[in-house]
Amino acid sequence: MPAQRREDAHAGTRPAADDPAVAPAPARTRASSHPEPGEAAATGSPAGAASAALPAGVAERTPDAVADNDARKPAASGAERPAQGDPAARPKSTTAPADIAGRPEPAGPEATAAGTPVPRAKGASVAAPAAGHPGPAGPDGAGAQAAAPAEDTGRRPADGAGHPAGGERLRFVGAATRRIARGIDLDEIVLGLCRATVPTFADAILVYLRDPLPVGDERPVGPVVLRLRRTDQLPDHVRGTEGDAADPEAERPEPVPDLAGCAAERCEVRIGGPLAEVLRGVRPVFGDSSAARAALPELLGDDRPVPDRRRTILAPLRGRRRVIGAAVFVRRPDRAAFENDDLLVAAQLATHTALGVDKAVLYGREVYIADELQRTMLPDSLPQPTGVRLASRYLPAAETARVGGDWYDAIPLPGNRVALVVGDVMGHSMTSAAIMGQLRTTAQTLAGLDLPPAEVLHHLDEQAQRLGSDRMATCMYAVYDPVAHRIVIANAGHPPPILLHRGGRAEVLRVPPGAPIGVGGVDFEAVELDAPAGATLLLYTDGLVESRIRDVWTGIEQLRERLIETARLTGPNPPPLEPLCDEVLGMLGPGDRDDDIALLAARFEGIAPSDVAYWFLDPRPQTARQARRLARRALTRWGLEELTDAVELLVSEVITNAVRYAERPITLRLLRTDVLRCEVGDDVPQLPRLRQARPSDEGGRGLYLVNRLARRWGATRLSTGKVVWFELALPGTCR
Repeated sequence: MPAQRREDAHAGTRPAADDPAVAPAPARTRASSHPEPGEAAATGSPAGAASAALPAGVAERTPDAVADNDARKPAASGAERPAQGDPAARPKSTTAPADIAGRPEPAGPEATAAGTPVPRAKGASVAAPAAGHPGPAGPDGAGAQAAAPAEDTGRRPADGAGHPAGGERLRFVGAATRRIARGIDLDEIVLGLCRATVPTFADAILVYLRDPLPVGDERPVGPVVLRLRRTDQLPDHVRGTEGDAADPEAERPEPVPDLAGCAAERCEVRIGGPLAEVLRGVRPVFGDSSAARAALPELLGDDRPVPDRRRTILAPLRGRRRVIGAAVFVRRPDRAAFENDDLLVAAQLATHTALGVDKAVLYGREVYIADELQRTMLPDSLPQPTGVRLASRYLPAAETARVGGDWYDAIPLPGNRVALVVGDVMGHSMTSAAIMGQLRTTAQTLAGLDLPPAEVLHHLDEQAQRLGSDRMATCMYAVYDPVAHRIVIANAGHPPPILLHRGGRAEVLRVPPGAPIGVGGVDFEAVELDAPAGATLLLYTDGLVESRIRDVWTGIEQLRERLIETARLTGPNPPPLEPLCDEVLGMLGPGDRDDDIALLAARFEGIAPSDVAYWFLDPRPQTARQARRLARRALTRWGLEELTDAVELLVSEVITNAVRYAERPITLRLLRTDVLRCEVGDDVPQLPRLRQARPSDEGGRGLYLVNRLARRWGATRLSTGKVVWFELALPGTCR
């Protein structure tokens, strides 16, 4: 082909510069291995101009340019129309390109690159020739070329109305569902839905949830109530209500209505109503549908303005078993309406949100159960027996592990003694908490029997073995006697306690380490130590002194130094207990919270010897008279003569019951603290019980008198017998 004709042919395929619908695209040459003799390109033909006017991305087949008198080329099935708007592209021959609107293709086979004629499907594009294959006009490839489609990017571009393409929708749904799934609690999930939706998918969103939300298989009682949980919408400056500040004379857009500010806060779903039908249908519906037009006023309120046409989507939120709410997606009037594909997007968002809400509700219930379990396993408040002050702290391992196996306890014992217990069950799970509760209950029962500390640990070891072979725990059990100013401690594999003296000296008490509870076959040893007044004993679990970044003995030394520094701030006086516990917990660093922590602090105050009167009495008939005389002398020494009559009567009744059954000497002890306490001990293990004596009975009224006159009274079984005690309020104090 001459060079001039080739240049004209290429010039005829350029798109018009003033046609915005035309996009340039790389041309692809239809391959033909057998060019016809005398075949040439149509130079400057109107058909070539029409082919060039096609928009990019539309498949077009350029016909063979042949002479009118060439009888060997099959004729086209019909004349093609030129592209609209191009007056130069008018057909001048019967051979014309296929119409882009889908009109019939010219009859005849298509020539493939291999030369085999195959029929071409309607609208299919012509493949470019392989490398090295000549074009229809010869080896130089200067023949007529077909307009090729635009490059496939894997997504449909946005159309003129601003609707996202299919690939964009998939990416949006993927990102939105990931953001929703990141939430753990209810607020995070709902917030994730709102932030992922506005403004990408909608201009405003309203999320309604059932109140209360059902949990698991619970069947709610009463009508279904939806409450507005959260709303979100574009701010005013983004919605365009402020106008264009750069051009004051420009026409301001119409104010955009508040899409989420005036919705009803609460909605009671009527049985059989339009809203109930939409929620039962589960699938999202457009706001202009008949079902939504009746349901939206019931949900949002009758005076709630809703954009017309398809600018509102009502999507029910259905969890695993039931509908738990609804979401309303709204677009402002100046934005393109929703499409049918947007219903699928809304359905995906609603489904993932509902499942996330179900997950959050179940997680919240588990957290509530864990908190309640831990709260009931640990004492709500510590007793404040005479002669000792107590303070405690408990910290879980983390917010996601609120329960654990650490526990502490303080148990009052006869004689104003108190048992101090701190234990640690292996692990920090619900199972550990359950085992801890059983061991704590066992320790309280054993303490009520007033068993020695070593015996208590021995029975706890047996109980742990009955619970399972892998039930391991450590425990520290101590009994403080404020009268004797002594403390007895037994240890079962627990970190040693620290005693902070009044002058600021802190020492780690040397107690036998022992084996953990649950090992079995190990004897426990107890030691008796001095407990001076003003000293503070700290019992703790290993979570306070051991972590991934420090060993247990390093942590114990740091705790001892921390106590010394705190004691220096108060000088000769001991530091207050509550601030002291806070200071101890302040030593924890960011990497020190590997385990839960239990802390029990006991400030020893003791009872002065001058406030204690103690006697041994033989079980004889004259013992009751002797006990009355001794009690009267003690009250006179303390200046409590006003209580003489009541004390003599009650002491006589209790001593008489002890003398009747006792075989060994009886103990009588009076203690003056904030109350007057009287204790009578004997070697008979049977506890007395209160009964209503008949008029004809000669006895049975002693405990009745004690119950009527005493402020409190009780009986405690000991390993050597029992103790019956009662308390009277001091003169000038409230009863």
